[in-house]
Formats: sequence, C-alpha cells, structure tokens
Amino acid sequence: MPQKALVARVAAFGGPENIHLDEVEVGDPGPGEIRIRHQACGINFIDVYHRTGTYPNPLPLALGAEGAGIVEAVGEGVTHLKAGDRAAYAANVPGSYSTLRVMSARTVVRLPDAIAFDTGAAMMLKGLTVQYLLRKTLPAGGLQPGDFVLFHAAAGGVGLIACQWARALGLKLIGTAGSDAKCALALEHGASHAINYQSEDFVARVKEITDGRGVKVVYDSVGKDTFTRSLDCLRPFGLAACFGAASGKPAPIEVGTLAAKGSLYVTRPTLFSHITSPETTQAMADELFAMVASGAVKIPIAQRYPLAEAAQAHRDLEARKTTGCSVLLP
Repeated sequence: MPQKALVARVAAFGGPENIHLDEVEVGDPGPGEIRIRHQACGINFIDVYHRTGTYPNPLPLALGAEGAGIVEAVGEGVTHLKAGDRAAYAANVPGSYSTLRVMSARTVVRLPDAIAFDTGAAMMLKGLTVQYLLRKTLPAGGLQPGDFVLFHAAAGGVGLIACQWARALGLKLIGTAGSDAKCALALEHGASHAINYQSEDFVARVKEITDGRGVKVVYDSVGKDTFTRSLDCLRPFGLAACFGAASGKPAPIEVGTLAAKGSLYVTRPTLFSHITSPETTQAMADELFAMVASGAVKIPIAQRYPLAEAAQAHRDLEARKTTGCSVLLP
C-alpha cells in the first residue's frame, strides 16, 4: 500500500532556493529493493552538484546520498536485510532527504546497535570515502607508518574522519583548510600539520615540513583551486588523487608534465566504483564501523537541521560555514 512521505527536492536545477519540501507517495519495494524509514539524512557536497545539475539527474529530483533508518520492507531477492533491521547507506541514486524512500538494497548495510542513527547517516558516504582513499587508493609501494600524505579540506566532514583514520594508521597527515580555526580543528582530530591556504603557500609549507622531499600522495576534493599545485607537493612516483571538485573542475594536465615532475600518477576515483555489491559494501562498512566502535575515529556532527531547512543547510555548506558533518532530521 502506498504511504505518504515528505521529500526535499528540486523541480529545476539552480540555487538553494529551488529546494522545496513536497509530499509524495511511496509504494512497496520491487525486486532487489527495500523501503527504509529515515531517522537521519547525511548532507554532502555532492548534493550541491546534484541540485545545480553539475551531475545531472532526471527532474523532479529528491536530493541526498546517504541516510540511516529502519528497514520497513524488502523486495524479492534481498537476503542481507530484513524488515526491522537498523540500516545505513551511501547511494549513487539521490533521495535520502526524505522521511521514507524505496531504493536499491545493493549499497545498504546493517547498522550496529552501538552506532546512533545520526552518526550512521553522517558517516557512510564520508567514512566509506576515507576507507577507499586510505586503504585502497595508494601510491606505488603503498603507505607505511611515518609516511606523509597531504589532505585538502581537512576540516570538512571527510577531512576530519581522514585525520583520525590516518593517525590510527600511523601516517603523518598534512591538512589544509581555509582559516586558523579550521586548521586547529584538523590538528585536534589527528593531523600532524595544518596549513591555512588563505595565508600560507601550501606547496612551500609542504616542502618545508617534509624537508624538501614531498608527500607520497595528495588527496584532493577541492579541485580547480588546488589540484595543479598539488602536483608540486609530490615526491617522485607520487600519486595525486582528485576525488571531488568543490571549487570547480581541475584544469587539464599535459601528460608530459607528469614526467617532468617525477613520473607522477594521477587518478580520479569514486566511491561507487568500490561499493558494487552488498558483500563488498558491507566489508568496507564493517571496517569503518570497527574504527568508530574502537574510538579511533569519532564522527563530528557539528550541524543538525530539520528536513524542512535543507535549503539553509545548502547555503551554509556552500558558504563554507560548516565544519565536520551535517545531518537533516526528518
């Protein structure tokens, strides 16, 4: 039987003012699907890309890429979840900004009782991103304790998780951020060094910190404003991983530049290349959950908004007024 749900969505691509709270009907799950009632919904910069049409989707478009709640029903063929399960997910099909949704079960995992719903909603996309970056997106020879890595936007939701996870792995994470307060936050969460890119030349500071050697890998979600100069922070055979573009798409790179700067590697990884089955998604999530349960990684939820204030949440996110993680509460 169809049920009513409230959904924050856009009917046209554009600014935060285009987000409206609508009532829609939600039916039963089909084969390979579940129906989940959200207890919390994560907020991420990819939601802005969806809202503006940078990453186009059919309209009207319900926003949101991660959430947590209780499974109400499962469709044919779904065996890893059942009605009544606590669950959380990151999904490449938007729609988490809602009280209730039907969705593919492929990337939905069981949420341990010890982890609160708002924590689950705030950590899935960001935490799984850190997992695939620090554990799978690695330079030649891998990473060992004591190695330097550079992580841009270190005071954001992904960045603060990365600071903690890197510390647990014994890595020396150099974080960049846009203010002294955000740099202090990165240091508080485990960064070995923090650079205010508004007042310091991050390339010069990285060279200074590493005694001129550079870092083995740069993890860059900023894009246009940082990526080209990030290459100058790498040691020979280093890896530049661009996993986002908050400031816009990076400029094209001439292949010969990679040779001139030390036989560098460049990659553009995505989370959804990694979470391709319930088994792989659950395995990655279990490692994330273990890090959180151990206390090595804490999920900093600094902003909570009612679902009806999704537009304001986007304004704050784009103005870089937020730190850590943000969630919507249905």
